[in-house]
Amino acid sequence: MKDDASLTREEAREASGEDPVVTLRAACEGLAGVVAGLGDEESWLPTGCAGWAVRDLVFHCLSDVQRGLVALHTPADGPPDRDAVTYWRDWRPDRAGAAHERRWARVGASMFPDFGPLRESYVETAAAVVVAATEADPERRVGTQGHVLTTRDMLATLAVEAAIHHLDLVVALPDAPGPAAAGLAAVRTTLDGLLGRPVPVDWDDAHYARAATGRAPLTDAERRVLGPDLARFPLLG
Repeated sequence: MKDDASLTREEAREASGEDPVVTLRAACEGLAGVVAGLGDEESWLPTGCAGWAVRDLVFHCLSDVQRGLVALHTPADGPPDRDAVTYWRDWRPDRAGAAHERRWARVGASMFPDFGPLRESYVETAAAVVVAATEADPERRVGTQGHVLTTRDMLATLAVEAAIHHLDLVVALPDAPGPAAAGLAAVRTTLDGLLGRPVPVDWDDAHYARAATGRAPLTDAERRVLGPDLARFPLLG
């Protein structure tokens, strides 16, 4: 067995048992695999995001992986002011902000009269961000969205985005595979972190993601179990 000094970055991550790149790769490749198989007609189907068709959501997901590429090449000074959980405190549901985001994505997606180039741009950029992540130091500090995070935590935010939006994407695609288990596990970790404890409701990872982001309505029984925590739902938008 190699000593620590001779391990490559990828081997060191695997040896530690905590590999943010593995999670990101699983989440991005799962989402990109579905997107790659879609045609122009399917790009007009609805998604789990209010007001967005598939093409609007793919445009938004393209901006996510572009953010990742930029962040991976934006070293930051100073201590991190956000981690993989606290990053999301800036992204609580906001009616005005959500409306602006919906319009921005729809206008951006409309610049692609044919879905093909948008589809390929997402698939290529998602693959590129995974390669860049593989080559990055997980403890390096990077800048994104006005904050400083470690690369490890920034990659976790990308995996969470990909997993949640994968659920959104397949709403009207019953034959499409769902998100990777690793991506959904990262979503659960993030949501439990925002809640401050493991959620007391017996939800599987996919339903937890939908319920805690306002995508699935809560039943009366679930509301009773959540108790005082109910006022904090949705945990993120």
